[in-house]
Amino acid sequence: MRYIVLIALVFFAFAEVNAQDLASYIQEAEKNNPEIQAFELRYNIAEERVNEVNSLPNTEFNFGVMAIAPEMDMPMEQFSASVMQMLPWFGTISARENYASSMAEAQFVDIAIAKRKLSLSVSQSYYKLYAIRAKQLILDENIELLQTYERLALTSLEVGKASAVDVLRLQIRQNELVQQKEVLEQDFQAEQTLFNNLLNREENMSVDVVEEMMIPDVDPLVLNENLQINPELIKYDKLYESVEQSELLNQKESGPMVGFGVQYINQENSPMITSSFKDMVMPMISISIPIFNKKYKSLTRQNELKQLEIKSQKEDRLNKLETLLAQALYNRNATRIKFNVQTDNLKQANDAEEILIKNYETGTINFNDVLDVQELQLKFQINLIESIKGYYVQYALINYLTQ
Repeated sequence: MRYIVLIALVFFAFAEVNAQDLASYIQEAEKNNPEIQAFELRYNIAEERVNEVNSLPNTEFNFGVMAIAPEMDMPMEQFSASVMQMLPWFGTISARENYASSMAEAQFVDIAIAKRKLSLSVSQSYYKLYAIRAKQLILDENIELLQTYERLALTSLEVGKASAVDVLRLQIRQNELVQQKEVLEQDFQAEQTLFNNLLNREENMSVDVVEEMMIPDVDPLVLNENLQINPELIKYDKLYESVEQSELLNQKESGPMVGFGVQYINQENSPMITSSFKDMVMPMISISIPIFNKKYKSLTRQNELKQLEIKSQKEDRLNKLETLLAQALYNRNATRIKFNVQTDNLKQANDAEEILIKNYETGTINFNDVLDVQELQLKFQINLIESIKGYYVQYALINYLTQ
């Protein structure tokens, strides 16, 4: 079970470079994240409890001294000492170990869940950082394009084919794009802080992201049956098993306990004792029977109710995971559709740009049309980046649910 859960670690990218970078960030996060460290310590405590329950009840020692001896003709006891060890019914200690081990297994699944959630958060934050950087690069390209148009407008202004207003509008548009880029830089710094906190490192450490990502031509196959191996559901199976072990332990503890011991009595010398042995050694045996066993019957009923509760909780969680998966698949497909439409729109906008450039070569150009086309190009480019980011964010969620 442990190895199955460990193998189900998540890697959320298609490009080899992207996968390598993201995987290293995920590994660093799992190594440094204090929440996962806390879960691992909790699991170590649960494992140590197996050693705790593998023990017998305390051994009882008794010692008594005759403080005031009455005046009697028969020999009197001077002191006595005894030792007694109670033993649980056969199989009780093994049942305790099995119950403690089952609780430790449930704690181990918590580690797998925490790692999955951390991997999901790191991946989605990584894709947001990629989108911000990609938008900044697009803005740089558009600023350079506007600067080219500005030079064309200045040349046209000299020959009387453009007005100063056209030049000013192009400059204003450049200023707007510079402003957008600066705002995006603030967004990047904020998201980078969140990303570094997930990795539990300095907030101002730089994060390297790939410059380009593309949506693959074919989506990976997703099977709803894979939800059954999600640690969130496996945890309920482990909890159910722990309740079963708890009931087995309850049955064992409802049995009797047997004790074995010995008592030694030291007597004073007396003429009445004709034997060479004046002291006494008395073997002892005792048994503890739970006659009033209402407690154990109640625990049995509680365990039955707990199992029903766990079944209901697992069914409810499965329904929610299925809903999340269906929504993630829908969103992934929707982003692919948006990506394809925006790709076509961008191609048409680029065609319009070429027509404008050719018009300039013939001596006519409308800089209002230039700004309109440039704005459309930027809009479609930004939408493309958002589609790519959205696709991989949903892909990360799908992997969290099914891998």
